[in-house]
Amino acid sequence: MSSQTDPRLLLLSPRDNVFVLRGAIDGGETVVVAGTEVQFSRRLGLGHKIAARFIAAGEKVIKYGAPIGSAVCDIAPGAHVHLHNLASDYTPTHSLAGSRTDHDAATGNKA
Repeated sequence: MSSQTDPRLLLLSPRDNVFVLRGAIDGGETVVVAGTEVQFSRRLGLGHKIAARFIAAGEKVIKYGAPIGSAVCDIAPGAHVHLHNLASDYTPTHSLAGSRTDHDAATGNKA
């Protein structure tokens, strides 16, 4: 990755293809991501993931040096990586609401 990266973006492992935010980025703000300026349309908070490079649809998303899921569409460098473009490879759902629904159905709980 380029040394020209905003200091709020942290690469946890040299194998990762996502940065993790160590500080918020406000909507409308322009941030340097691996040498490229990227403007954010909305605020992203601490801990969110940003693509460190182009990630092709179906490619593994790597964080902590390990796959955390697969891209469900092409993800541009600097794009927010979250539920709208990432699917878990380990659970049948990749949303908390879906997990609660599955749990409630399995246990007979009524929400």
